Amino acid sequence: MYKKLLGTLVLSALSSMSATAAGVTDAMIVNDAKSGDDVLSYGMGTEGQRYSSLTQLNTKTVAGLVPAWSFSFGGEKQRGQESQPVVYNGRMFVTGSYSRIYALDVKTGAKIWKYEHRLPEGIMPCCDVVNRGAALFGNLVIFSTLDAQLIALDQATGNVVWKEKIDDYAAGYSNTAAPLIAKGMLLTGVSGGEFGVVGRVEARDPMTGKLVWMRPTVEGHMGYKYDKDGKKTEIGISGTTNATWPGELWKTGGAATWLGGTYDQSTGLAYFGTGNPSPWNSHLRPGDNLFSSSTVALDVMTGEIKWHYQTTPHDGWDYDGVNEFITFDMGGKRMGGKADRNGFFYVMDAKNGKLENAFPFVKKITWASSIDLKTGRPNYIEAGRPGDPTKGTDGKKGATVYAAPSFLGGKNQMPMAYSPKTNLFYVPANEWAMEIWNEPVGYKKGAAYLGAGFTIKTVNDDYIGALRAMDPKTGKIVWENKNVAPLWGGVMSTAGDLVFYGTPEGFLKAVDARTGKDLWKFQTGSGVVAPPITWMDGGVQYVAVVSGWGGAVPLWGGDVAAKVNYLEQGGSVWVFKLAGSTKVASK
Repeated sequence: MYKKLLGTLVLSALSSMSATAAGVTDAMIVNDAKSGDDVLSYGMGTEGQRYSSLTQLNTKTVAGLVPAWSFSFGGEKQRGQESQPVVYNGRMFVTGSYSRIYALDVKTGAKIWKYEHRLPEGIMPCCDVVNRGAALFGNLVIFSTLDAQLIALDQATGNVVWKEKIDDYAAGYSNTAAPLIAKGMLLTGVSGGEFGVVGRVEARDPMTGKLVWMRPTVEGHMGYKYDKDGKKTEIGISGTTNATWPGELWKTGGAATWLGGTYDQSTGLAYFGTGNPSPWNSHLRPGDNLFSSSTVALDVMTGEIKWHYQTTPHDGWDYDGVNEFITFDMGGKRMGGKADRNGFFYVMDAKNGKLENAFPFVKKITWASSIDLKTGRPNYIEAGRPGDPTKGTDGKKGATVYAAPSFLGGKNQMPMAYSPKTNLFYVPANEWAMEIWNEPVGYKKGAAYLGAGFTIKTVNDDYIGALRAMDPKTGKIVWENKNVAPLWGGVMSTAGDLVFYGTPEGFLKAVDARTGKDLWKFQTGSGVVAPPITWMDGGVQYVAVVSGWGGAVPLWGGDVAAKVNYLEQGGSVWVFKLAGSTKVASK
């Protein structure tokens, strides 16, 4: 018995050493959501549920949570900090604004190394100089930059292993999303929808950065596959040219995949949201304008679009459909949930995209009355569409409409969470509206390509943001916690019946997952616009979040930006554990 036990321990130790020597493997990434010992991917698992099975922190113990350490990103380069850290092998890897990345000692917060990408003059990020995180594979940590490059660094040293250009930043391309690893592929999108770029998803070899395939997300553009020498071969046009994009505007059609994707092993599909069609002025581009403002489900190995669902056909409000598609089990089926910018929450079959349910998750929607569950299409309120400038009094400005939600969305970049324990989604929602009008516009490389003007408006006097627990079966709001400022940070749920989220006022909060009752909060010193994470190390459960106010709200927020202009910028990561804990028994 003793020899058998010893043999088991030795094999376990050797297996652990082998995994460390090999670095992060695809099998480890697939298991990321189930393993509490590290955080290997954006979303705390490729499905994006942001759920942890750890229970040391729970409704009874969370009041004892205190700071373990904090690290400042330093310098004058603050602005919006939307990054989710990843944790592996004693190191935390966290990106900062202006395309920076840090490796920190996970127990002490000591800096191991820093890489600061040298950005050229003339970069054109739409919505602040943010970066949302990195991917881990092998011994590499990989992240994207504001000048549309991908960079892979050695996890131990920070040395550059490979660097690849995604596209031309002078044409408006950039990149802000955390890459996705699926089936040993590195999947990325592109940013730049306000500059007339063409959205796409790319697959690369994560160890070399070399392209494997590329799939455009605008109808009429050709997809390609690449051999080991970089030679490309056509793999077919996305959709059918001019089927839903009459004329020539599909050539600069937008549909940027700027928030990255999720992946579900059970379906074998990667899910990417696509942004607004270009330009915003919908009267210039009749038709549905596929595949803009949609979710596209892709075969990871080939880049084939297996199905798509368009949440806002013929988008005229900048209701990007990029928001994350989170897969989960419901009624014996694998489903996907999406809280769209347009204010509706969609529940779809993850295998084929069939719409199962759709309901509002915000309380004021003016562009559509409902979603037809038979056709999957919105029931438009035509009076809610901004007017055609050519039919205006001077040909320079169309009729102004009051539209809700605003183009900043019922939910924007801030990821929601799902708990398989409560069967609820936790959605950081915002109640705001806009005055919006259309204007004439023409495409010019590298110039803003909107054809619209706008002013963001508040809806309620007492709150803008609201964390809402949503039942995907009934569409009901189970509970909500209102917040004066708009919520712009992500959410995490745990098996300890906790939901963690941050506020622009600077608080990281923990609430009861079943009731929404406030249980704990900590002031981080700047607004939280990033998603928290948790992991176990040495018998201690840790929680971390990046702090630093910024993002799109202070840049584009109109009346809302003026209302919250007292908020201060920053740049730091905070890590917490139970007071006095070196090892604490689980619940």
